[in-house]
Amino acid sequence: MMDLKLAQSFALVALNAQSSLYMTNAKKVSLRSMAAAVILEAYLEGCSTQADNGLTFRQEVLEKSSSTLYRETVLLPLLHNHAVVQGDLEWWLKKASMLSNKKLKKFEIAISDYLKAMNVLEEIPSLLGSDMYFDSAGVEMKAYRSHNGVYTSITENLRAEILEEGTVTDEIICMLWLLRESGCMHDFFSRNELEKINTRMHDLYRSNLWAKSLFRIQIHHGIELGIKQFLQMKSLFVKTYAGSSINFFFPFLERSQAVFVETEAWFDNSNKRLNTVLTRLESYGHEVKVIERGSIATIQIDNLLYDAMPHYVMMRVPIQGVRLVPKRPL
Repeated sequence: MMDLKLAQSFALVALNAQSSLYMTNAKKVSLRSMAAAVILEAYLEGCSTQADNGLTFRQEVLEKSSSTLYRETVLLPLLHNHAVVQGDLEWWLKKASMLSNKKLKKFEIAISDYLKAMNVLEEIPSLLGSDMYFDSAGVEMKAYRSHNGVYTSITENLRAEILEEGTVTDEIICMLWLLRESGCMHDFFSRNELEKINTRMHDLYRSNLWAKSLFRIQIHHGIELGIKQFLQMKSLFVKTYAGSSINFFFPFLERSQAVFVETEAWFDNSNKRLNTVLTRLESYGHEVKVIERGSIATIQIDNLLYDAMPHYVMMRVPIQGVRLVPKRPL
């Protein structure tokens, strides 16, 4: 796997399949967590000093060769032209997560440009733009796509370290917290696995000082969740203090959505119908791989998995096609 820093790794997970043109609720939540990841990244690299339960960042940190533009877009607004600013970890993380929309957009451009220059992130036509209704309306829709190999390495390494017994690094603890706060848990862990994650976080909270300091902090903004009743479902399997936000899952509802891709001809064979849709998606620049064929096929489009179900809609005449429904975990 490439030697990526914490904020870079998390950004590849959080931005994947997000709209690159519009500030959706899902992307705003991701960007707030990504800004917090910058603070954690700088802290883990020793770019701050710690005393009396406080963290001190200095302007001179930004002058180091290791500093990057995306780090500056987060730290400079928090320093407010002061040479030195001090606050505890919670203060820094919450301040970073509360950047204005304008500053969040500037941060998004900085970190996405950085990752594009590394050839690990690109912009492609959004899958939602392939939907019959969006396609016919001529609406331009683009999305971020993380490099498949790098994305897979990040997520598989995360799953292995969390679900298997053994020592967990500070970086993985940060990633676990960032997934919790950004609502991405459901993208990578099944419901049964989330039970294990809940227990794992509780054990880390009791035995690991870094986890104890971090897991008690919450930065997500409830007002951005939208549909409040969804949060009531957290009682289903969240049973510990450390996992108290594990069901914060509104963002994943927007990350990928069901789309209907019509076919130009009527097929009585599901494989022919599916092949036609796959060819069309590839012509739009998507990377497509069939995982399992059948009456309901499983396919990977870019980095996400979908069920491909034969479907038709009634217009003046029936229109045949395939309904692509996101599978979870991804």
